[in-house]
Amino acid sequence: MPSSATAPADADGQPPTPPQPTGGLDRYFRISERGSTVAREVRGGLATFFAMAYIVVLNPIILGSAKDMYGHQLDGGQLVTATVLTAAFSTLLMGVIGNVPIALAAGLGVNTVVALQLAPRMSWPDAMGMVVLAGVVVMLLVATGLRERVMNAVPSGLRKGIAIGIGLFIMLIGLVDSGFVSRMPDAVQTTVPLRLGVDGHLDGWPVLVFALGALLTLALLIRKVPGAILISIVVMTALAMVIDAVADVPSWGLTTPQWPGNPVASPDFGLVGQVSLFGGFGKVGLLTGCLFVFTVLLSCFFDAMGTILGVGDEAELMDAKGNFPGINKVLLIDGVAVASGGATSSSATTCFVESTAGVGEGARTGLASVVTGALFSVALFLTPLATMVPSQAATPALLAVGFLILAGSIRDIDWSDFTIAVPAFLAMVMMPFTYSITNGIGIGFIAFSVLRLAAGRGREVPAAMYAVSAVFVFYYAMPALGLT
Repeated sequence: MPSSATAPADADGQPPTPPQPTGGLDRYFRISERGSTVAREVRGGLATFFAMAYIVVLNPIILGSAKDMYGHQLDGGQLVTATVLTAAFSTLLMGVIGNVPIALAAGLGVNTVVALQLAPRMSWPDAMGMVVLAGVVVMLLVATGLRERVMNAVPSGLRKGIAIGIGLFIMLIGLVDSGFVSRMPDAVQTTVPLRLGVDGHLDGWPVLVFALGALLTLALLIRKVPGAILISIVVMTALAMVIDAVADVPSWGLTTPQWPGNPVASPDFGLVGQVSLFGGFGKVGLLTGCLFVFTVLLSCFFDAMGTILGVGDEAELMDAKGNFPGINKVLLIDGVAVASGGATSSSATTCFVESTAGVGEGARTGLASVVTGALFSVALFLTPLATMVPSQAATPALLAVGFLILAGSIRDIDWSDFTIAVPAFLAMVMMPFTYSITNGIGIGFIAFSVLRLAAGRGREVPAAMYAVSAVFVFYYAMPALGLT
């Protein structure tokens, strides 16, 4: 996956002249300048869409299974429409304005907070209003430059640790979603949290599809076959459909690989605009309401930050100083996405780590996001088709991309400097171990600040890093202070 950022110098020692754009599309998205092609961007957009299409099914399940304080539940069909609509809008916005290969959709983790913490204590419109407020705060932080200052305060080694943590996290997501590993039930009374397969060994056709998909993906990547990830997803989906037709498969999980009887479904926009901005404060009080907004804000802020840094690093979009050019536009769009998720009742929308699947296909520009967003737009009317790809066919991409992220970043950490090596290590392991990007970033930030102080190098830590570390300390102390 060549990139102009890593191209060798010419005979005079000067950087080579970037390839000249071949048309308006190339000029707008800077495709040649970033060492990509239209074909790669299209493949990347397709790969990202299929890697994250599960959210069309999963988000309505999470939100639709919860009740607000009045016992009301959100309609499943309306949730599907809201989820797809917001993902399409936010991802298209990121592609056209942000020009980065980052797709957005309802954030996992945040939707659980909304469903299990906010909704039971207020109405659904009240809960979604707090999500909108969190998005507004994110936009204000971007406008004041505070969010960019926080991101630029993260040292290179810790950024690499965050990127690796995201790689390990998405690998675990792939393994869990495919059924290759599963959670040990508490009834077992064991300290082992995960096990192989469902009952300690691999069994069933779905797991076989995942295993074959992982091997196929890796083999195609080793052979440097263009479209390796997308080819694997398509081939494994076809195989899963054949298996489901001829074999007795008890369950594929959320998505059954069957051709839908009616692939066209009319969208239901009934939840769009069902928001009460300040009604929740009347239900829970000003302090608790502010804490709810803060909880949503913190998760959205740092989940997106970690994903943006990880995708930017993997796509080689960073400059010589390790900063992300044009980051303010990307961050502002993320804030708009959070607010729009609340406005449509699909929960906070944020940058998806599965975007690395597209980057693994060679995506380097916003054209890939335009492709992904366009597919979400089509999915508004073809939801049955969008949800026919089983997770076992899509998750091998996460396994492969997770490895590529780790391989490309781990050697760049200075392991001899414990004040950076230990925080980077904690960030990378806490993400998969706690199943949260935010936790990995928070623990890494705190460790970095404390260890630099302990080493007598406290002046090397930017003020923004101290401030954010203090916020994380308060966040983790909230249960002990009785503030949750």
